[in-house]
Amino acid sequence: MKKLLIALILVVGLAMAPVSLAHSGRTDKEGCHIDKSTGTRHCH
Repeated sequence: MKKLLIALILVVGLAMAPVSLAHSGRTDKEGCHIDKSTGTRHCH
């Protein structure tokens, strides 16, 4: 029973983890940069 509870906690924890996609490009002082492929400004 204890192993099942631990496995359930791990699965729920992984499912709730935020997904982050990294991309290249430096940011300016406001945390933004220009996306060269679309020409739009992107802020974080």
